Amino acid sequence: MNLDDIAGIAHEPAGKPRGTVVLTHGAGGSRDSPLLQKICDEWAARGWLAVRYNLPYRRRRPKGPPSNSAATDQAGIVEAVELARSLTKGPVVAGGHSYGGRMTSMVVADDAAKVDALSLFSYPLHPPGKPERARTEHLPRISVPTVFTHGTADPFGSIDELRTAAALISGTTEIVEINGARHDLGSKTLNVPALAVDAALRLLDAAS
Repeated sequence: MNLDDIAGIAHEPAGKPRGTVVLTHGAGGSRDSPLLQKICDEWAARGWLAVRYNLPYRRRRPKGPPSNSAATDQAGIVEAVELARSLTKGPVVAGGHSYGGRMTSMVVADDAAKVDALSLFSYPLHPPGKPERARTEHLPRISVPTVFTHGTADPFGSIDELRTAAALISGTTEIVEINGARHDLGSKTLNVPALAVDAALRLLDAAS
């Protein structure tokens, strides 16, 4: 298996990689989202091999949301993590934005792929305006260190709701609050990629 098999693009560090990071996109996006590009640049600057990749539904068609593709998308995430394990000898961090992060967390909860940490951006706790439709049932089965990077104005879940959800995870967790940001995590004042990578490295260091 290689990067082409997962429609992946690698951001390579200057020296020997400390580990591998694989990140994927939200429901309407692709591997080319500006957020993913900036986060992968940040990981590479810290000495990690960072890969942003397309989920299977996005490989099939260039636009539009996923449709009944959760099983195949999760299988694609398992492939990406397995590839990540073969690329370096260091730890593997996996995750993504919104839908991509949620699917990755479900793969890890099901023990279908082994990762050393999860990095989840704008985790979609529920559809906007429908808090009763929580997407948290699998979280208690996650035992790896998990970082949630989340905007305080995200309609898919408030910071308070996220704190409650994060408490379900048995592994260590950290919430990186991006003040004023919505679901796209845009911020004119905060360096979102740096804050997210800092948190992930803290949890990895604590776990090692």
